Amino acid sequence: MVTLEDVRAITRTLPRTEEALVRDYVKFRVRGIVYASVSPDETIMGFGFPKEERADLVAAEPDKFLLPRESDLRFHWVQVRLAVIDEQELYELVTEAWRMCVPKKVWLPRLGLAAG
Repeated sequence: MVTLEDVRAITRTLPRTEEALVRDYVKFRVRGIVYASVSPDETIMGFGFPKEERADLVAAEPDKFLLPRESDLRFHWVQVRLAVIDEQELYELVTEAWRMCVPKKVWLPRLGLAAG
């Protein structure tokens, strides 16, 4: 099981990330674009994810992933139950969501690749 502190540990290493508290949700964002958000009870994390792929993700692992509330379906967003993922999966979900929010020149060096 991972915690909010595990999420924070990852996001602190991601360039341009800011943390904010909005309506009791801890949100991690880049220039106002939220890429991860932890619920007030710290059991669910929403994160950026391609809209066209999320139904398949949720259908494949419904005990792990959930669709966002109806009002958030217009966003590139899905949710995960923190109790059922490990630190490696958390890292992958958070960094991929972050990558959707920053320019290529920012995330390429993070992957050890040269911008070109």
